[in-house]
Amino acid sequence: MQTHDQSFLKRFSALIVFLVLVALGLLLFARHLNSKVTYPADASTQQAIADRIAPVGAVYAGATGAAAQAAAAEAASKSQASNVPFEGRTDGAEIFNKGPCTGCHTAGVAGAPKLDGAGIGARASAQGVEELIKKATEGFTGTTGTMPPKGGNPALTDDQMKAVVEWMVSQSK
Repeated sequence: MQTHDQSFLKRFSALIVFLVLVALGLLLFARHLNSKVTYPADASTQQAIADRIAPVGAVYAGATGAAAQAAAAEAASKSQASNVPFEGRTDGAEIFNKGPCTGCHTAGVAGAPKLDGAGIGARASAQGVEELIKKATEGFTGTTGTMPPKGGNPALTDDQMKAVVEWMVSQSK
């Protein structure tokens, strides 16, 4: 190598070392400044964290625990009641026409009995209305088809299912 090349490499190496030191200094200064800044807590982020780390269940012990358990059960029942379809109404026609029933029982999908004398009417005569209500509520798998529990909508109440089955039987006579 020539002296000119060695001189260039020495200067270039010194420049690289200087730039690395400046970058390191800026990095340390930025870290120092960041440690001094306090960030305001975002309420939605805090709530999301609390929801993620919340316990799955609760342990109730003693008289205080019994009161807390009763309050939790009451809150759960209110929550469940607010999610009942059709606002808890037991109009069989409305639930049949706007709910999951009409999809299968109008066309006879998957062996579902249609709303006629040969379909629901024949089943009601052979098995009785109470048996149909039981099968509609609990579900049924037979040789010709399947009836999912509560028509595939577990939020329907037993009273709503009873009203739908009774309405279907009355329509098939």
